[in-house]
Amino acid sequence: MYVTIEGIDTAGKSTQIDALRTVFTDAVFTKEPGGTAVGQTIRSMVLNGELENKRAEMFMFLADRAEHTEKIIVPNINTLIISDRSCVSGVAYAMVQDVCDIDTLVQLNRLATDDHLPQHVFILKLTPQELTYRLSQKEHDAIESRGVDYLLGIQDALIASAYAFGIQTHVIDASQSIDTITLEIANFIKGTL
Repeated sequence: MYVTIEGIDTAGKSTQIDALRTVFTDAVFTKEPGGTAVGQTIRSMVLNGELENKRAEMFMFLADRAEHTEKIIVPNINTLIISDRSCVSGVAYAMVQDVCDIDTLVQLNRLATDDHLPQHVFILKLTPQELTYRLSQKEHDAIESRGVDYLLGIQDALIASAYAFGIQTHVIDASQSIDTITLEIANFIKGTL
């Protein structure tokens, strides 16, 4: 089973991935971008703001997604795969940047992944107040520097993106305790395996 943890920056994706590693010790853990050597380069370029053109940024993410699918997803398709981000994020960010319409974005991502999509997506959702507080507690990368309204737009787009792909979507209140969120995700995965 292939599942993905999604959410805007500071929602707790990395924290949940780390917690789930202790629960599902035989699972394959990965991330997009950055799950492959190519992905690490692309991730660095985007987070450092090296690309000015939004279409170029989208196509870099698609290139990473194609590589990631071939190197990580397909070889482990009969194993539990837990990913920090996926095509859901790719479409959401491109939607907010108004790169092209959602149907085209879904088609491009289906092409990049050869239709190897996550079966379940867990979206960690923050309130505007919680997001503002969490952002005030850290230095910002290029994406976080785009501001609260931008990130909240991404959050809404994540949900719309998951539904556009037809992926079973679970929206989780990210202001809950770490353990509560981990338990909710882990119990669902265990019940589905």
